[in-house]
Amino acid sequence: MRIEQHPILQFQRGNKIKFTFNGQEVEGYEGETIAAALHAAGVKVLGKSLFLHRPRGFYCAIGNCSSCLMTVNGTANVKTCVTDLEEGMIVETQEGKGVIV
Repeated sequence: MRIEQHPILQFQRGNKIKFTFNGQEVEGYEGETIAAALHAAGVKVLGKSLFLHRPRGFYCAIGNCSSCLMTVNGTANVKTCVTDLEEGMIVETQEGKGVIV
């Protein structure tokens, strides 16, 4: 879900961007973060907790928690809530602490 109109704020969407999430093509917009684009595309679970493996989703959106850690372009533990989306990115959920490639 994306906000299309707001009673106070004025904003314009950037160009559409395509990226890959867990092997599937997803679309987002310039100026969005990875987590925001995934949330708008219907992805609610971004990872699982380290020890109990409970689902974690888009939570703080300011980079303070670890709920949005994912592997981006082969780099583990990227905070996707503060990382801008780029054309052709490869985003993957990660198991446990993540493995740096």
